[in-house]
Amino acid sequence: MVKIAPSILSADFANLEREIRQIKTADYVHVDVMDGCFVPNISIGIPVVESIRRVTDLPLDVHLMIDRPSRYVEAFAKAGADLLTIHVEADIPEEISRTIAVMKNVGVQVGLSIKPKTPAEILLPWIEILDLVLVMTVEPGFGGQSFMEDQLPKIRTVRQMLREKNPLCELEVDGGIDLRTCRLAVEAGANVLVAGSAVYGAPDIPARIADLRRCASMQQD
Repeated sequence: MVKIAPSILSADFANLEREIRQIKTADYVHVDVMDGCFVPNISIGIPVVESIRRVTDLPLDVHLMIDRPSRYVEAFAKAGADLLTIHVEADIPEEISRTIAVMKNVGVQVGLSIKPKTPAEILLPWIEILDLVLVMTVEPGFGGQSFMEDQLPKIRTVRQMLREKNPLCELEVDGGIDLRTCRLAVEAGANVLVAGSAVYGAPDIPARIADLRRCASMQQD
């Protein structure tokens, strides 16, 4: 089944509790954390994740677009994250391995993400121990960007890698997902779709989540 993970980066932060309650039919709350260093933008941090945890029972899918994430993964886990995704580009391989070990030790699910210019093969040292792979279909850092269709072959490659080495691992796609591109992503092998402006820009948010799920599921069938 295809899962929908609305990104609160596109939500109204002045009414964040209301905005999160409107996505209660989704599968995850996707939380984009940016540090202004790894990506050229600053978003939210640990106190906001703690606040979100108090107003929803949905799993918190926390995407750490931050430099040297080992410094913060334990704190985000304590704040209520269920799944933490770090970027393979955010540190040297030895530190990525150490960070993954810390995440497993604190009991969160482990995700690893790659930017558009990063080849899928870089995931191979860790792919057997991951719970989720996130393929970015925009350059990380800002919401509202257009889906990069040249990333579809990479999504297919990652799906094949997972079939061979870790079939239970989820494959998430983030960037430019809407009612058209969700079909492309699912056809290529994704089963978790992050959608920001496509959800929060809709006049009826629950209906848009249902539409995305329906369109994606039709493609999966």
